[in-house]
Amino acid sequence: MGVPEGRFHFAIDRGGTFTDVFAQCPGGHVRVLKLLSEDPANYMDAPTEGIRRILEQEGGMPLPRDQPLDTSRIASIRMGTTVATNALLERRGERLALLVTRGFRDLLHVGTQARQDLFDLAVPMPEMLYEEVLEVDERVVLYRGEPGAGTPVKGCTGDLLEVQQPVDLEALRGKLEGLLSRGIRSLAVVLMHSYTWAQHEQQVGTLARELGFAHVSLSSETMPMVRIVPRGHTACADAYLTPTIQRYVQGFRRGFQGQLKDVQVLFMRSDGGLVPVDSFSGSRAVLSGPAGGVVGYAATTYRVEGGHPVIGFDMGGTSTDVSRYAGEFEHVFESSTAGVTLQAPQLDINTVAAGGGSRLFFRSGLFVVGPESAGAHPGPACYRKGGPVTVTDANLVLGRLLPASFPCIFGPGEDQPLSPEASRKALEAVATEVNSFLTNAPCPAPPLSLEEVAMGFVRVANEAMCRPIRALTQARGHDPSAHVLACFGGAGGQHACAIARALGMDTVHIHRHSGLLSALGLALADVVHEAQEPCALPYTPETFVQLDQRLSRLEEQCVDALRAQGFPRSQISTESFLHLRYQGTDCALMVSAHQHPATARSPRAGDFGAAFVERYMREFGFVIPERPVVVDDVRVRGTGRSGLRLEDVPNAQSGPPRVDKVTQCFFEGPICSPAPSTILVEPGCQAEVTETGDIRISVGAEAPSTVGAQLDPIQLSIFSHRFMSIAEQMGRILQRTAISTNIKERLDFSCALFGPDGGLVSNAPHIPVHLGAMQETVQFQIQHLGADLHPGDVLLSNHPSAGGSHLPDLTVITPVFWPGQARPVFYVASRGHHADIGGITPGSMPPHSTALQQEGAVFLSFKLVQGGVFQEEAVTEALRAPGKIPGCSGTRNLHDNLSDLRAQVAANQKGIQLVGELIGQYGLDVVQAYMGHIQANAELAVRDMLRAFGSSRQARGLPLEVSADDHLDDGSPIRLRVQINPSQGSAVFDFSGTGPEVFGNLNAPRAITLSALIYCLRCLVGRDIPLNQGCLAPVRVVIPRGSILDPSPEAAVVGGNVLTSQRVVDVILGAFGACAASQGCMNNVTLGNAHMGYYETVAGGAGAGPGWHGRSGVHSHMTNTRITDPEVLESRYPVILRRFELRRGSGGRGRFRGGDGVIRELLFREEALLSVLTERRAFQPYGLLGGEPGARGLNLLIRKDGRTVNLGGKTSVPVYPGDVFCLHTPGGGGYGDPEDPAPPLGSPSQPLAFPERGSVYEYRRAQEAV
Repeated sequence: MGVPEGRFHFAIDRGGTFTDVFAQCPGGHVRVLKLLSEDPANYMDAPTEGIRRILEQEGGMPLPRDQPLDTSRIASIRMGTTVATNALLERRGERLALLVTRGFRDLLHVGTQARQDLFDLAVPMPEMLYEEVLEVDERVVLYRGEPGAGTPVKGCTGDLLEVQQPVDLEALRGKLEGLLSRGIRSLAVVLMHSYTWAQHEQQVGTLARELGFAHVSLSSETMPMVRIVPRGHTACADAYLTPTIQRYVQGFRRGFQGQLKDVQVLFMRSDGGLVPVDSFSGSRAVLSGPAGGVVGYAATTYRVEGGHPVIGFDMGGTSTDVSRYAGEFEHVFESSTAGVTLQAPQLDINTVAAGGGSRLFFRSGLFVVGPESAGAHPGPACYRKGGPVTVTDANLVLGRLLPASFPCIFGPGEDQPLSPEASRKALEAVATEVNSFLTNAPCPAPPLSLEEVAMGFVRVANEAMCRPIRALTQARGHDPSAHVLACFGGAGGQHACAIARALGMDTVHIHRHSGLLSALGLALADVVHEAQEPCALPYTPETFVQLDQRLSRLEEQCVDALRAQGFPRSQISTESFLHLRYQGTDCALMVSAHQHPATARSPRAGDFGAAFVERYMREFGFVIPERPVVVDDVRVRGTGRSGLRLEDVPNAQSGPPRVDKVTQCFFEGPICSPAPSTILVEPGCQAEVTETGDIRISVGAEAPSTVGAQLDPIQLSIFSHRFMSIAEQMGRILQRTAISTNIKERLDFSCALFGPDGGLVSNAPHIPVHLGAMQETVQFQIQHLGADLHPGDVLLSNHPSAGGSHLPDLTVITPVFWPGQARPVFYVASRGHHADIGGITPGSMPPHSTALQQEGAVFLSFKLVQGGVFQEEAVTEALRAPGKIPGCSGTRNLHDNLSDLRAQVAANQKGIQLVGELIGQYGLDVVQAYMGHIQANAELAVRDMLRAFGSSRQARGLPLEVSADDHLDDGSPIRLRVQINPSQGSAVFDFSGTGPEVFGNLNAPRAITLSALIYCLRCLVGRDIPLNQGCLAPVRVVIPRGSILDPSPEAAVVGGNVLTSQRVVDVILGAFGACAASQGCMNNVTLGNAHMGYYETVAGGAGAGPGWHGRSGVHSHMTNTRITDPEVLESRYPVILRRFELRRGSGGRGRFRGGDGVIRELLFREEALLSVLTERRAFQPYGLLGGEPGARGLNLLIRKDGRTVNLGGKTSVPVYPGDVFCLHTPGGGGYGDPEDPAPPLGSPSQPLAFPERGSVYEYRRAQEAV
């Protein structure tokens, strides 16, 4: 594309706080400029003002702000903007209505049904983007050729579909006119299966546009991919944000003569490509700003460092973004921002912390950094606006920031410099808390200076940021130490050396324009056009011709679109992708074949199969060669090369660099050190200025520091992160090397580290029903085996009386020995849910079991590995043993069992390696001491909570004993008395009076009750604490033997794990008066026949509490499982989901009302066996303080002939084509007198926190959704 000579090229990054302008001027020299994004007293629009200033400086003539700018000397403007992101975060988009298939009006509200914060009883959830919902009378289903079915139509994927109900456009017309009369001008249209058959959406869109709607987003056009929930959110985001973007663009254009008619204006999309301004839409704009930074370091650092893989570290004032580049951009195709899941290509940019604005706290002896943020307003304390103490303040106190280097834009009048005094004053208040704790501790320690406290917070912040960087690299099978750290953003320079050192990196690269690298990235970026369409073809030689034809057609679309923008064919390149997965799995990878040329056994476009197998092996550690591969989508990315060439290389300098200023700077060790800029070169590191003017830092080894076994609160916080990181990295290995869907995709597992006494130290992820339960398992093995534990032994256990929860949860334990120590010095363990281990029903979760042996294979204390040898023959025999029992079967999937057990052994081995490294660094006595210290910290947090609860009751003249009881539907009582000792911060939880073991499977092993108790204690503490054995140290638990909460070893327990656990939580929270009862059920539904099996749990209503209404349509307490997307459900199983919506009015009335349950209707298309295992069908979820109870659940079967049958709470029943299962889940209880008016709120206010996003965040959300 020819570039006009003698004209300006502008690249502008409009960020949340600052706008950066990078201008290539006539002649090739560069000007850069930084200005506030919002300064209404001086200018209306920051990018326009930046362009005006540079044109004025270069031209030497004043250009009035109130006149449009002459564009004759402007060749191009490229922009990245946070306009869309800010509108999404602040919910300031266009008024919007959602049009959705009838029966699904609340589908996006329910979403995946998983809550975002496991331990927040208020269940805060983001608001929906739409204001109103219209249900469209239409229905398309997948064609299965049943008798009486209509003529099939063919979708664009090749699937056959049946139009069961055409769109009723006349009925819809009046409803749309009503929306227009109420001022709504933007629509999102989301209809079932429109990804493959879009005609109904197109008809609705045509009608809406005829009626005068200004913007209509069809989900089939916004992102034609299967799964209606993320596609629906994407269409809503598009309809919500695109009009906002268009208004901003129109306002921007008005600042120029001719409205920029003859100027090339390009905007950066979330995928790292530029598009013409008219193609810039809301759903592709959310990462517009950060994407420029990734392109910037990819085009500079990666090339300069000789192709070494690079980690991008962008730490600004309000967020810290981490990404990776190793020769190609890493994209994700589904990611959440501000509670909205977008199904669109986005660079994998992980927002992992709040940047310099991360707030600092000292809580129960622990240094805590974030996630709360000071935001841009009021900002850190040093901004002179009364803000809280933050990481920026700590760096200022340490002399790592120079106030003179910052413009005078702070204070109420935005005319003052940074205030070191305000930082010191704010940090002194925290230092007082720290030193009070140290001097009053059981073993008093000397107080810390203000600088030592500040340094402690900086070290903790660095360790907190290292955890997600490790996760990002290891998730894809990469070693973080093999990367170069590319540092940019205003705050990154103060932390880069420490981050690199902690991750084992030896090089930090800081570009000369690092302060505005996103703007530079825009200047260097290419113009992109993408085309994508869904597919449902197998990847086999028989389909290669079709795949080539589809890719060729998409390639032609991309080339034509770029040529229309003025690119000659010689500057256009294309890259083809196939979205591939193994059949029967959900783990799809978008793969390119650019490194795998075509062969005789591949499509002409390349050997996608080889690329898929190579990447699958790298990321997951194995392949499944016998499993067919399926193509979900075909995609082509067209690129028009247009990036500017940089010609502003600075003149070479000789001799030592000039010293501008010498200042005091605090390090651990030397107190004084020169700090010539805000890039901190730490002791042991060496910086050089390269020929291109960049800074390259060689990171040396850290000077050895002595850490003693005595408690140091700074080291405690660092060890807390290190211990959690060990459990997380074990989980990554387990997920990568396991083969089953349950572990690899549903992430139904936990990994944990234990001290020498078997006490839990750290556990990840936080699956509620696993909390603390593995500790019982490990301690049982220590007591049971005694001295019969040797190096090379690995144990397997799942028995309820040995700390198990239910039999499918297999726990693998490895004792760890250390030279010179006779007994294990610590233990690692992993617990994974195996899909089948035998028993009377497939899935090993029978609704009607009455004895443990009916639920599958049992392992009390089994040596899975002995003397380093995996005991495959013995474990195979044990897994097949249930088949010897009449009516039972051995495991139905031995191959997956063995593969997953090996993966659990491998995960444990990773944990051993990591703890070994920790011991090598600090010494065994120090590591074991800090295991004890971190447990004591959790104990302290729980004691503080119990002390505050008891003191509050004393102050109100209330007794120190609280109690509650509730019943299971069979009448079994669960009773609890809690005696609080406020002086000690301790309590006795006494379940005496609880009903006896039952003839059925609602019996809950003791470990389940302890997990429920830890969950409740964490909820009551109300903030992040280490979840370990210390949580239970202040508590004595009394559970009568032989009761339903401590049954005999032979008792059936599968229902206790999924149902009784919920009732235990209701009783504990009820005793403390924390909130009304939630639905108290997981609503387990199983469907199966000879060739398929399906299991789901279904959401209900959450209980209301003091200050919040209960959330509707969400999982609560001991489960958080995601539900299968409706389109995936209907494509894989012989059912039609007729209805999935809120059960309005089922939440209990109260000053704060309980959340509503849901109604879910499944129409069966084949004969099958339906099993339900549910509770709260007889006893209602209680209300509190005058609040009314939530509605009971109801399980109905509507036979094809119209007969309706109440199935009761627990049953198995044959179903036939045309039958409908109608599930009504319970509502949550209300809180407070219904006649007492509640304040006008929808959910409790939350402290300002950074908007976490990226693949690391999505992985953790998926882990906690089990």
